[in-house]
Amino acid sequence: MSETPPKTPIDTSAIDAQKKETLRQAALDYHRYPKPGKLEIRATKPMANGRDLARAYSPGVAEACLEIKNNPATAHDYTARGNLVAVVTNGSAVLGLGNIGPLASKPVMEGKAVLFKKFANIDCFDIELNEPDPEKLADIVCALEPTFGAINLEDIKAPDCFIVEKICRERMNIPVFHDDQHGTAIVVGAAATNAMAVSGKKFEDIKIVSTGGGAAGIACLNMLLKLGVKRENVWLCDIEGLVYEGREKDMTPQKAEFAQGKTAATLGDVIDGADMFLGLSGPGVLKPDMVARMTKTPIIFALANPNPEISPEDARAVAPDAIMATGRSDFPNQVNNVLCFPFIFRGALDVGATEINDAMKIGCVEGIAALARVTTSAEAAAAYQGEQMTFGVDYLIPKPFDPRLMGVVASAVAKAAMETGVATKQVDLPSYKAGLDASVFKSAMLMRPVFEAAAKVARRIVFTEGEDERVLRAAQAVLEETTETPILIGRPDVIALRAERAGLDIDINSLDIVNPENDPRYRDYWESYHTLMSRNGVTPDLAKAVMRTNTTAIGAVMVHRGEADSMICGTFGQFRWHLKYIEQILGKDHKVQGALSMMILEDGPLFIADTHVRSEPTPEQIAQTAIGAARHVKRFGLKPNIAFCAQSQFGNLDCDTGNRIRKAMKILDAQKVDFTYEGEMNVDAALDPELRERLLPCGRMKGAANVLIFGHADAASGVRNILKMKAGGLEVGPILMGMGNRAHIVTPSITPRGLLNMAAIAGTPVKHYE
Repeated sequence: MSETPPKTPIDTSAIDAQKKETLRQAALDYHRYPKPGKLEIRATKPMANGRDLARAYSPGVAEACLEIKNNPATAHDYTARGNLVAVVTNGSAVLGLGNIGPLASKPVMEGKAVLFKKFANIDCFDIELNEPDPEKLADIVCALEPTFGAINLEDIKAPDCFIVEKICRERMNIPVFHDDQHGTAIVVGAAATNAMAVSGKKFEDIKIVSTGGGAAGIACLNMLLKLGVKRENVWLCDIEGLVYEGREKDMTPQKAEFAQGKTAATLGDVIDGADMFLGLSGPGVLKPDMVARMTKTPIIFALANPNPEISPEDARAVAPDAIMATGRSDFPNQVNNVLCFPFIFRGALDVGATEINDAMKIGCVEGIAALARVTTSAEAAAAYQGEQMTFGVDYLIPKPFDPRLMGVVASAVAKAAMETGVATKQVDLPSYKAGLDASVFKSAMLMRPVFEAAAKVARRIVFTEGEDERVLRAAQAVLEETTETPILIGRPDVIALRAERAGLDIDINSLDIVNPENDPRYRDYWESYHTLMSRNGVTPDLAKAVMRTNTTAIGAVMVHRGEADSMICGTFGQFRWHLKYIEQILGKDHKVQGALSMMILEDGPLFIADTHVRSEPTPEQIAQTAIGAARHVKRFGLKPNIAFCAQSQFGNLDCDTGNRIRKAMKILDAQKVDFTYEGEMNVDAALDPELRERLLPCGRMKGAANVLIFGHADAASGVRNILKMKAGGLEVGPILMGMGNRAHIVTPSITPRGLLNMAAIAGTPVKHYE
């Protein structure tokens, strides 16, 4: 017998290089298309006619100018200055890229501006200055004061950043905040505060050893001093070793303040008995044997990016009780500046603060820390099962997309500003916080809590049209952004070819692919389908044919058999064709209530139903749709305000749609449901509370409706499409109500991002969902 020839080793370096190139090109395409950059400017006032022009510019603009000249404080009333921040850099210390210069830093600064807008609804201009001299740079920044309500200094190297910030703070009467220093310090302070609580230690008693004497490292140590750490218990090391008295090489005044002793030493020399390690240096700096010489329950903040000073696995191998934080999102306790900077500026701007002082920073620390302790679940995802986030070793600080951050942190900052006398405006804190809490749902960030909830569980989602390029792109995103397992129905060779053609980084061999043409589960599937449908005219031969050709039926059988938790179909074909097979196979235990589309608009979400299932629903079905819609709206942390919409308005027309809606309302009245509803009415009355008040002063609904339910699918579908095509609405859905989150039917216009959104919804099991 001849020997089997040895296998040729796989060249993994070539594969890794291809993956890196794919990711690189994807990042470049993200920045380049559909238009270059990540920002644009939009007008907030109408410019439709000569009257608008006369008020916006000459001669009407002169009135606003004169008001500001007479009273400069009114600039916040007549211009955007009160909600406008400048992100300013000279590009001398950009991320992990170093001194790449101002022009190359612009994508980073645009990204920071986007975060300001998305997280705190703050408008932002990025300003990249070609000025290496810190004093001249400070002069330029100071000259910008008339334009902005606050300044965010970014990516300026140490020690220049200290000089620039000091000059600007002394000369400017608006907040100036170097995020690389203070943003990191605030989040470290919050995490350290909770680490003390978990470990039972106290700031005034602990020994801290730190590596990295740059802007962020120094700021973190200063913050820890403010929280109670004693300066004599801080040991600072950098690339040259211990910072000690008399050291000359690579020293700054800021480092010198933390000098210990008068002789040289290494990190290994000073780590013995340390309670906390704070690393803002480089990978692998802290060795396992050093961790072993720290105290019991060591606190290790290894914040170097992308690779920490020590990995959590290595640290816990020698100290299983270690409390770890890193700068990475794939480990617990990510120290991320986005927990801080949008909200500290939000609070400062809203009270017209003249500076961001220590009390405001401490308020930010306390707010972030308290948020992690206050509850075990994310507020916006309270209805989701698997969204438990329990305070402890692996949950010291909130998640970056926790929707409660805005209200908690910004209000804490505003409170501190008012108490310390740097606020030029006073706000009623309970009302202010309530307004902030409400505002977080009025943007596309609405989907973020859903992704956070889905990330807590591992659900199997079967995509029935697995050969579609949009599905393939969505599957890659699911693998990258969630913990869900995508299952694709399709021919493996076609999937591989199309994935390669699209430049997707998908390992086909690692995917669960159901091949309709040749799959070992085929017999099980057609027998299951035949068992379900044998009394509905389906013969064994027909069942075999369906399981060879109908991917929607295959997906539904997989869910029925428990081999998948949910299915997504509909990227091609007619909605009700897909619905037929879902109802056949999964309808024994669940009854479809209707289709609900969530349209994410600039001023908040608007839900539309029934967009697809029933053309002319009965009164009972309309009432059922309302109950289902209310349940789903609550899943997103919102209070349903349901308007039944028709041509008729509060009984003024004797028409079929109006009559059916009126009967549906009587059904709901009898059931005494726990949500607000009103109708029948026109859409403008539903969305305009003042108009509705004039038409029906005694109505039960207050405020604008956030759910529109129509008596005819044509109307619901038309409104949905108008909002999507002409109002820039982002659709999430349709969400198939009544199926226990086991099946969803999208539409052929769905995008890869839309499929990812639906996967996040399908990927979250909900307790008592239906």
